[in-house]
Amino acid sequence: MENKPNRNIWIDYLRSAITFLVVAHHSALAYTTWANFDKVAYIRSTHAVVDTKRWIGLDVLVNFNDVFFMSLMFLIGGLFLTKSIKKKGTVSFIKDRVYRLLIPFLILGTIFMLIAYFPAYYIAHNSINIVDYLKDFFIVEQWPVGPPWFLWVLFIFNLVFAICYTIGRTVKTGFGFVYLQNKPVLFYIVLFVLTWLLYVPISYNIGASNWTGFYPFDFQLNKILLYFGYFLVGILIGNSDFNNGLLSVNSAIVKSWLLWVLLAFTVFASLTIIPKYLGEMVRSQTLTAFSSSMIYYSIYAASCSLSCIAFISTFRTKIETERVCWNSLSENAYLIYLTHFVFITWTQFFLLKFDIPAFLKFIITFIITIGLSWWTSKLLRKFSLINKYL
Repeated sequence: MENKPNRNIWIDYLRSAITFLVVAHHSALAYTTWANFDKVAYIRSTHAVVDTKRWIGLDVLVNFNDVFFMSLMFLIGGLFLTKSIKKKGTVSFIKDRVYRLLIPFLILGTIFMLIAYFPAYYIAHNSINIVDYLKDFFIVEQWPVGPPWFLWVLFIFNLVFAICYTIGRTVKTGFGFVYLQNKPVLFYIVLFVLTWLLYVPISYNIGASNWTGFYPFDFQLNKILLYFGYFLVGILIGNSDFNNGLLSVNSAIVKSWLLWVLLAFTVFASLTIIPKYLGEMVRSQTLTAFSSSMIYYSIYAASCSLSCIAFISTFRTKIETERVCWNSLSENAYLIYLTHFVFITWTQFFLLKFDIPAFLKFIITFIITIGLSWWTSKLLRKFSLINKYL
């Protein structure tokens, strides 16, 4: 999540588009049909604020995002690392990551989450006692991390890469990826198999929604290997001349962008529909629970890899020229990511008392959040230190 003077516009715009999806994702969480709120410890809730208004369409949006968008974020996060460490050297590279990722996570992330989770505390305790809130935040809730969890995990991945790179001193150019630009089926198979191996076994054994960690250093256990795998894929692709090779506009992978989009849509649709039928088959004993899980998780892995390829190939194809508004979004995407949760939870909190449809509440939350977090980012970037690193 960094801005580069000589950046690839399509990658920068793709990154900012995913930031939009992140904001939409969190804007929808208060209104899904399965949302629930735990007053004993709100950190166990599905979201900081949960409304009585629900709409199943937002379930689909949240599930679609959840399948792929963080995997793609980690892939993008690895694209330019080899070039960066070669240019800066290991020590400067790690120092830069401390300033760019770890410090913003610990300081800004904590400040923003303290503000963001206060509505949850008020809903749970009907109190505005700040001292009690702070005690609850750090002791009972154990320092809720919120969306900034991505930053500390990305920092650790960067640190591991820097250490391994220093020891090995080389990363072979793209490994096998450089030979796949005109082999789109094989490219997909490689990504699918990687996704399956890193996601399915661990998800089957421990479940698909377990979070663990120590205070703010929290992460989703069943996806951590998947994220690291996609991060490594980003590094390997980024170590080649991918703009003129694997992801050139003339490569078979990129030229098949519409097919990837259609396949991604079809597979995700099947992922949405099939659980009902799998459940019925298990209950009627025509399918074992193990087989049902393997089918579902395999479709999940296919949906993840297809959606990532669809977004990458579509942006590579369609983004040819700069746009002023999108440039501004790209420049402010990092701080939008850091600050957006504050505006989401407070907007959702104030909307609780209004008797309007869930979809309308979602739209209001999304628009207000984008506008205020974008404006806040511009204000914060007036500080030279923040502008330098964020």
